[in-house]
Formats: sequence, C-alpha cells, structure tokens
Amino acid sequence: MIKPRTWFDALHLCQQQAKSYVLVTLLATAGSTPRDGGTKMLVCADETYDTIGGGNLEHSVTQRARFLLIENQKNALAGTSNTQHVEHFPLSSKLGQCCGGATNVLFEVFVSHCQQLALYGAGHVAQALVPIIVQLPLQIVWVDEREVLFNEFKANYTHVGGNLKYVLSDEPVATVKQLNPNPWMLIMTHNHQLDYDLVTAGLERQDVAYLGMIGSDTKARRFTTRLGHRGFSHEAIERLISPVGDLSVPGKEPINVAVSIAAQLMQKLQVINKDPAKQKAQWLTNQQLIAKLETNS
Repeated sequence: MIKPRTWFDALHLCQQQAKSYVLVTLLATAGSTPRDGGTKMLVCADETYDTIGGGNLEHSVTQRARFLLIENQKNALAGTSNTQHVEHFPLSSKLGQCCGGATNVLFEVFVSHCQQLALYGAGHVAQALVPIIVQLPLQIVWVDEREVLFNEFKANYTHVGGNLKYVLSDEPVATVKQLNPNPWMLIMTHNHQLDYDLVTAGLERQDVAYLGMIGSDTKARRFTTRLGHRGFSHEAIERLISPVGDLSVPGKEPINVAVSIAAQLMQKLQVINKDPAKQKAQWLTNQQLIAKLETNS
C-alpha cells in the first residue's frame, strides 16, 4: 500500500483501519515560523503524515503527540480517550531553531478500540462473510494459501475498506503467533487437519478471546475428543466455539452461515463495548503494546 502523502488522506486511512492517531494543527503564529497557521500533520504510533515545517519543532511536536496518544490509551477506560490539548512552542534556541517566532499547537487525540480478527480460510462461507464484517469495527487478517481465491474475491469486491489485510501463507498455523494481543480467531479452512492444527495453536495462546470453528456437531465432538487426548484441560477445550455462529439463523447456504457468524461477532462486540470488566480484561492484554510505545516515545 502506498503511504498517504497528505494528512487528510492519512486521516481517512486511519479511520478505515481503526488506527489511533493525533491530528496536529498550528494555530495562531507570531513572527517567523516554518509554516502558517492552519497547517496540519497527522501522527500515529509508528508513522507521521504531512509536515508542519520539519526541524526540531516538528520533532518535538511529534514526540509530544505520541506521549499524549499513550496517555489517552491508558485513560481509555475512563471515557477520556479522545481529547484536545493546546501547547505553546517558542521557536528559540531551546528548540534549536532561530526563526524568532512562536506558535500555538492544537493536539486532537483519537484513540481507536479495534478488535483484531484472524480469519482462516477463503472458501464459499468466508467469501460471503467478509463483505459483511468489513463494515464492523474489526481489523481483519484473512489467511489462506490459495491465491486464486483471494484474486476472485478482489475481482468481485473492489471496495471493501482498509481494515482488511490479505495474508497468503503456505503455513497458516505459523501466523497465529504473529497476531496482536487478545485476538479473535475464526477457522473455516478446506482441510480438517489444518482446522485442528489452528485450533490447537489458538488454545495454546492464552489470550485468544474468541476461537470459533465452522463445522458440524460431529466434527466438534471429534475435535473435543482429540484435544482431550492431546492433554488440553476441559476449561481450555470449552474456549472453542463450534459449530460457530448464531444457531438461531436458519439455513445452510454460505450466505446463511455467514450471516449467523456475523451476528455472533456483532453480539460479542456489543458485550465488549458495554461491559467495563471485559473492557478492562482486554485492555490489560495490550500493555505490552503501550510499553513499546513508551520506549519509542
């Protein structure tokens, strides 16, 4: 993907991908300044977009924006994750600049709460499901080893949003360890052994908050038996949701199954959004990411 050149395009991309960011705006300026009032740039944890003039001013503003982003992520549970803040920056020797002017900078912090969903398999149900769930606040990682199926989907759906990432991999199980903290996993591959290997990899990760697998009651019972023989506890095995989906939705056609799964995902998203205890549990799993941001700030 080509990196956006303007703050406006970057803001649109961040909103599509549910990515946290700080929108920086130069307000009133006095004297000589690198850019005029109204100039904007966008700062993320790992990227910056556009410029407010470069130099030490931009460096200091970027560092301050990332600090505010971290602080607002920490305060997310208190409902204060999106805030505005104004600071004064004199362009003096303190900043290593000799313009002689000064500017007030507006920091608008927007913290996104986006759940990552790893979808394994690109068959008929997945092809029907993805156009629905890309409209949800999910960061979707779609994994399959069959490029032709991804190409077919891309040909039919040219505008599915920026929150969908295609991962072509001959070793889908290896990608489980690469997922973000507290991921959701949805397994629907064409191979029962691969399904089983993905389930075991998901159970071995203690932080997988949702582990769903498509299949019949018979398949689910067989997997439960195999997992027990492998040494997984009853409590661990109960984390597997199979058959997956809202079973009150009738029909076995791909679109029916897709709608039932989408309904279940929506229900889980509502629980996370409304239950403070679940919000806190999910937040605690992301402390490693916060620590990394603090180290880089």
